[in-house]
Amino acid sequence: MPFFRQAICVNEIRPPHPMLGLLEGRVVAETGRLLLTLPLLRLHAPRGHGEPVMVLPGFMADDRSTTLLRDFLKAIGYSVYPWKLGINRKPMMALLPELHKIVADLAAEGGQKVRLVGWSRGGMLAREIARDHPHLVEKVITIGSPVKGGTTASSIGKLVQQTTGMTPMQMASIFEQRRRTPIKVPVRAIYSKTDGVVAWKACIDEDTADIEHYEVAGSHVGLGSNVEVFQLVPTLLKESV
Repeated sequence: MPFFRQAICVNEIRPPHPMLGLLEGRVVAETGRLLLTLPLLRLHAPRGHGEPVMVLPGFMADDRSTTLLRDFLKAIGYSVYPWKLGINRKPMMALLPELHKIVADLAAEGGQKVRLVGWSRGGMLAREIARDHPHLVEKVITIGSPVKGGTTASSIGKLVQQTTGMTPMQMASIFEQRRRTPIKVPVRAIYSKTDGVVAWKACIDEDTADIEHYEVAGSHVGLGSNVEVFQLVPTLLKESV
């Protein structure tokens, strides 16, 4: 069910409790459950009709991390594309021009807007593409993606700073400036309160006009192989806008 709107102060957002980080090992069991359930999921999922879908990986991950989800969406009728930009570790603003070109090419090739599905940082990038180029994007689905709180919203905040070479102040300044331009396409945000990497409160979007939130149970690294996510995404892709 969609999450109801609830104001969350940025000062309330803290990294997930270390105990939740220890529970990230659930990914093994989550993947096993998914593999057992996939035949039924494919059978009952709402089917696509060749609509273009691009799936973006999370921080320090590449297209291999989204293989299960992409193969699943392809099997139920979508034209599915990886991002093909290697490991997701560059500063976000450096990635956006490359992503814009990819999405523009996909939209031109298919003659229709592209649906963007992003896991963690991939969802953050998907939102920014939609913010800048709403004429190219049909909708955005984020999975465990923080939209506020910056590096303080994640247990890997220091790694993000070291990898991108950006300070929390620099990141906050960029995002505060970008928030002045609203996202004008529908956004559907999936999150887990037992996420051990990203604070769930950071995933609650209070700015986008057409936003719905959906809670699932599971680890952060397991969201790409989470049965509830695989049930939700086809329904959200099929949802009329």
